[in-house]
Amino acid sequence: MSAIAYINFDGVAGQAIEFYAEALQATTVKKVQFGDIPQDPNYPLPANELAMIMESSIAFEGGTIMMSDLLPSMQAVTGALVKGNAMLISLVMEDKQKLEEYFKGLSAGGHVIMPLSATPWSSCFGMLVDQYGVGWKFNSDAVQFLDHVLASRGNL
Repeated sequence: MSAIAYINFDGVAGQAIEFYAEALQATTVKKVQFGDIPQDPNYPLPANELAMIMESSIAFEGGTIMMSDLLPSMQAVTGALVKGNAMLISLVMEDKQKLEEYFKGLSAGGHVIMPLSATPWSSCFGMLVDQYGVGWKFNSDAVQFLDHVLASRGNL
């Protein structure tokens, strides 16, 4: 089993897929539009929703991200898309050069909260919000930090 970050968008998932694929140097990109599957004749989707992304997956070194569009016609059930800071995607990897490449790519058009730098908890840590309002954390050695602190408290 694996836990995968899943991001919803309000009609711009196709653009976001292209952005993330480039920024994360994707090895595999898969996407299915709502119009790619058979439609229920009793509940046909409006034409503008057929091109929206039903499901997608981007694989890159170290992870996978999935994403889709929330259909306007389904917002009575799903609710409207709410952007915020309740969730961040955390990229943890020892390869600092790759971490820097991802940081640079994802920061394009976004807002850097904390540039990559050494901190008391990581030799390479940073935070940003990308151009789609998704928050990202970058950390070269999060697991070692957690293990060190817990071991010093006798909790490991």
